[in-house]
Amino acid sequence: MTWDALQCAALDALGHVRYRTQLPGQTLPDDALLDALLRAAGRSRDAEDAFAIYRSLGELRALRDAQAKRALWPTLRRLRARAR
Repeated sequence: MTWDALQCAALDALGHVRYRTQLPGQTLPDDALLDALLRAAGRSRDAEDAFAIYRSLGELRALRDAQAKRALWPTLRRLRARAR
């Protein structure tokens, strides 16, 4: 389940721990680059479309190149605009 910002704030204020459910085969790797790309796209790891974004980015190893990162910015801007 994905919590909206108000629900997250309320649960955090109450001291509750939010758990993230993962569908089989839809686990995001623990990678700082992926986290940064999701933030740049205006998403978090808990976003409903986080796994789809991860799959659309291609291999993360290839994105460590500066030229590949520059080419990725238009896509991230488009995703951020849709997140609002």
